[in-house]
Amino acid sequence: MSSRHLQRGRLSCPGSVYVLTTVTRARRPLFDRASNAEIVVECLRDIERAGISHTFAWVVMPDHVHWLLQLRQGTLGACMQRFKSRSSRLIGQAAGSVPRLWQPSYFEHALRSDESLLKQARYIAANPVRAGLVDRLGVYPFAWCRWPMDP
Repeated sequence: MSSRHLQRGRLSCPGSVYVLTTVTRARRPLFDRASNAEIVVECLRDIERAGISHTFAWVVMPDHVHWLLQLRQGTLGACMQRFKSRSSRLIGQAAGSVPRLWQPSYFEHALRSDESLLKQARYIAANPVRAGLVDRLGVYPFAWCRWPMDP
């Protein structure tokens, strides 16, 4: 599922906070379709309900997902594998076929102790504004943050 080069130096520490990014295969804008984006959102929430993560923020962009979370159990690889597998299967079932939805692997950034969780969450929530999908925070339907996003 993942490139050995991207796995080099990757550590999964329950209790640590990470920003994860994963991209659709060939950067296809599959999440322009609201029903697909809603499935992805439900898969993010499923992982939280399962106790694998504690989510601080996420955004489902047309061709990628950013996710700020605290890993509660397991590994990042298992968490992402569950997310990608479930979202691929559910979107495939809805479409009547099972396309290769995601590019292999994912990118992660472990937050250092001096990095602001709120700053990272705001950066993620503002992604649709920077991309020109909306003109202000709080109106993009496929972004969520644990904290209010007042400017």
